[in-house]
Amino acid sequence: MKMSEELEAQFIKQINREYESSFLYRQLAIEMEVRDLPGMASWLRAQSAEELTHADRLITHLTDRDNHPVIGDITIPSIKVEKVEDVFEIALDAERAVSEGVRDLYRQAEDERDLDSRPTIDWFISEQVEEEATVSEILGRLRIVDGDGSGVLRIDAELASSGV
Repeated sequence: MKMSEELEAQFIKQINREYESSFLYRQLAIEMEVRDLPGMASWLRAQSAEELTHADRLITHLTDRDNHPVIGDITIPSIKVEKVEDVFEIALDAERAVSEGVRDLYRQAEDERDLDSRPTIDWFISEQVEEEATVSEILGRLRIVDGDGSGVLRIDAELASSGV
């Protein structure tokens, strides 16, 4: 069943948020690469790739319902990284923005009583809880080590071996 133009537009906004998040994660990975933190860079690149799969999942939902997804302008904010914690603060803020977009999508689907979107949106709600928790944990650990080189290197090594 084809969804309304309004709901389709909300899905398209979320698709663009996922692409923007992917590019932001890639830039953050570059920031870690130039600081010789390959584990963090690898983890951030994996997050970038995961955001692309999220966009694809939304695109598939739209096309399966005979809607027409369109990728809009993709913009990412300029970022300034002075310390490792900055990278994960930026990532957490981005995840929170993506989560809010998912909640907006949920509210729109609920307003329209679009039951067919529920499984997809419910998956994204669960995914965002996990994403925020993971980034928050990494940031918390970085705050504990407070820039201590050996602590940062340990977290870098753990992220390298996290299998992500």
